Amino acid sequence: NKSHSTFHVVNLVKNILDENGFKQLNEFDVFNVELNSKYYVIRNDSSIIAFKTPNTLENYHYQIIASHTDSPTFKLKQHPVIKTANETVLNVEPYGGMIMSTWFDKPISIAGRVMVKDDASIKSMLLDVDEDLLVIPNTAIHLNRNINDGASYNPAVDLLPIISLSDVDFDAFLQNKLGSAAKILSHDLYLYNRETTKLCGINKDLLLSPRIDNLTSVYSSIYSLINSNYTNSVQIVAAFDNEEVGSRTRQGAGSTFLEDILFRVAHSFKIDFEAYKQSLAKSSLLSVDNGHATHPNHPELNDKHKVYMNKGILIKYSASESYTSNSLSASIVKYIANENNIPVQDFENRSDKRGGSTLGNISTSHVSILSVDIGLPQLAMHSSNEVCAINDIEYMEKLLTLYFNYSVIVKNSTIKFNI
Repeated sequence: NKSHSTFHVVNLVKNILDENGFKQLNEFDVFNVELNSKYYVIRNDSSIIAFKTPNTLENYHYQIIASHTDSPTFKLKQHPVIKTANETVLNVEPYGGMIMSTWFDKPISIAGRVMVKDDASIKSMLLDVDEDLLVIPNTAIHLNRNINDGASYNPAVDLLPIISLSDVDFDAFLQNKLGSAAKILSHDLYLYNRETTKLCGINKDLLLSPRIDNLTSVYSSIYSLINSNYTNSVQIVAAFDNEEVGSRTRQGAGSTFLEDILFRVAHSFKIDFEAYKQSLAKSSLLSVDNGHATHPNHPELNDKHKVYMNKGILIKYSASESYTSNSLSASIVKYIANENNIPVQDFENRSDKRGGSTLGNISTSHVSILSVDIGLPQLAMHSSNEVCAINDIEYMEKLLTLYFNYSVIVKNSTIKFNI
């Protein structure tokens, strides 16, 4: 309910880490890290990598959990105000592959980052307009008799939100909400659904919320790191921006962000290049991003082997390698789960459906380590409201914490655990 943009996700995570004794490092400074210590690094205000250093440099290696901070939405254009015959609407463009019909007829607002001139420098300011600011009205069925027959939507025409019935000075509006008269230079502002998280079902075991994909993974990852024990591995949680649009940005999983941090931590410990490469060969990554539960109304859309909410964590496989899981990497998750009574499920798409992709294989294209894709089973992925099960979130946090505590070491096609 507090994470209305990627910038707010990272700011909230930063505050949680600060409260739990983590120290911020800056990429423009020399890294001086110590054993048995906790740190984090932020890039672009929208991606964060947090880590615990090992209690010894013997058998030095990395254990990484990766997720993403962004969700499908609409982004405001730099000059968004459009005056129609009677209303003022805002010009937006799609960010990621959302279900457009779910954005109609509900309270919407804007959140993100605004860059302002600050004397001889430029300053970043967070903005979250905490009010029911916008609405995208549907066309009435009387005017569009085919609206229930598989309507299609043009985001340049159908998805423009109304902000006012009169003229709007948008920069003045932003300055008022920022509480600053500083000149606005640019902004990264996004729409968000104002509806808040609800517990649903007769037993209140369903979570109905915006941005379940993928903030449930960020949540589980961060708290697993906070609650894990120090071991002989560098325990890392990476929460990247821009997964929903391909990850190939300065702050995405397709950047050098993770690789940079891994190398700089090793360098701070005076580990030479050869030893660093040896450490990567012993390392592993859990790519945590949600997957599709079997839909109760359309089970035919899923594979013949069904997976369900409240039945445990998904391990995601694909012959096309859109997921990184293989028999070796998946066995890490299954071993830990079996030893601790955590339910897991094998997920594969129907063979005639492309399915989605995630950040595991993008990350490992830069840092070549053993990886497995896992996630929560959910419904309504990429809707403005999504559905998952409460118990599965608890299973995930428990599994990720144990993954760190088990100190997983990869040796060719053998896995060693130092529990």
